[in-house]
Amino acid sequence: MFNFCSLYSGSSGNSLLVETANTKLLIDAGVSSKRIENALLDINIEPSSLDGILITHEHSDHVQGLGTFSKKFNLPVFVNQETLDAMPKQRDKIASDNIKNFKVTDKFSIGDLDIKPFSIPHDAANPCGFNIWKDDKKISIATDIGHMTNDILKRLEESLFVMLEANYDPEVLRCSSYPFPLKSRIAGPTGHLSNEIAGKTISHLLQSGLKNAMLGHLSKESNFPELAYQTVMDELISNHSFDKNSLGLNVASRDCHSKLIQL
Repeated sequence: MFNFCSLYSGSSGNSLLVETANTKLLIDAGVSSKRIENALLDINIEPSSLDGILITHEHSDHVQGLGTFSKKFNLPVFVNQETLDAMPKQRDKIASDNIKNFKVTDKFSIGDLDIKPFSIPHDAANPCGFNIWKDDKKISIATDIGHMTNDILKRLEESLFVMLEANYDPEVLRCSSYPFPLKSRIAGPTGHLSNEIAGKTISHLLQSGLKNAMLGHLSKESNFPELAYQTVMDELISNHSFDKNSLGLNVASRDCHSKLIQL
């Protein structure tokens, strides 16, 4: 048993679940504690049964409910020191013995899950994505990526499943109501990943065994789920070796949990 579920995903808040028969792990807590609790109960997971919360970075759409949720259910929080220091309001709510520091360069384990963080280019203190293994099965979480790098591509290779950012469409972003500095930040080298680059990334990963992908962290103002999906599919189809029956492609919802991805 090795399952993934997106509870919430988008520019307004992110929280993901990875579970095995023996371990349940939340990744980020970017909506209210109550909303996370409700989503977990809706998929028959008791919040108190979680083995911990893994944090990618300190932006509010990833940690909004973290402190309250950890405190309410007495859950350990796995976070690198720079990220912890950058979110004092959340840090001060977490019991000191529930703070579990990791280094982005080091592999560690939670229950029967092996976890290897990797650095990502984003405008935060020390942001990271994660490779997560159960035995020989590997999944990867990669959102909030300003630009794709060869190192990240290598980290994502051999994943059976990847949760990958498809944040914006350049033309929709250009015409959006966002002020120019925000548009520049989103499309900049430490901002977010576009639909097209997400498609090119998935196309590359198909060569190393990718079976399922979920597009996540879509912008509310500069993207649409249908557009993200179609842009990625068009990119894949342009690769003439692509067989659409060989890949399960989904788009994570901003307001409700996804279906369970079983590996």
